[in-house]
Amino acid sequence: MQDQHAAEAGFGLDPRLHEIGHPIGDFPLCHVFLLDDARFPWVMLVPRRAGISEILDLAEADQQLLFGEIMRAAKALQAVSKPDKLNIGALGNIVRQLHVHIIGRFQSDPAWPGPVWGHGERMPYPPHMVGPLVDRLAKTLGL
Repeated sequence: MQDQHAAEAGFGLDPRLHEIGHPIGDFPLCHVFLLDDARFPWVMLVPRRAGISEILDLAEADQQLLFGEIMRAAKALQAVSKPDKLNIGALGNIVRQLHVHIIGRFQSDPAWPGPVWGHGERMPYPPHMVGPLVDRLAKTLGL
């Protein structure tokens, strides 16, 4: 476990990521969040590595671990929300810290068929919905 702690040394979560999401739990590599936008089922993964802005900046073993965690999150989001399509991306144009978005899309969603970014204002979940949704995702993710 010493190597894991050494790899995480110096890691700090960009406050902008924490402000827009609800923590679900932790995978071996990533913090897992529910993005707080009720318009779209949306999970975000943030690798606990300092100074990383691109997937290719990760060590090869971490790249493989990240891919597995993305697939795990995508399968869970698909099981929980049953979207028509999944969008997976790591843009980082505003927040440079590496984070990966897994977004469930529906043909009926307000941004379909375009991208979710820049489409309207984020609509936070009502407080009574956040806990149950986070719990359901955590259970499905095995966290």
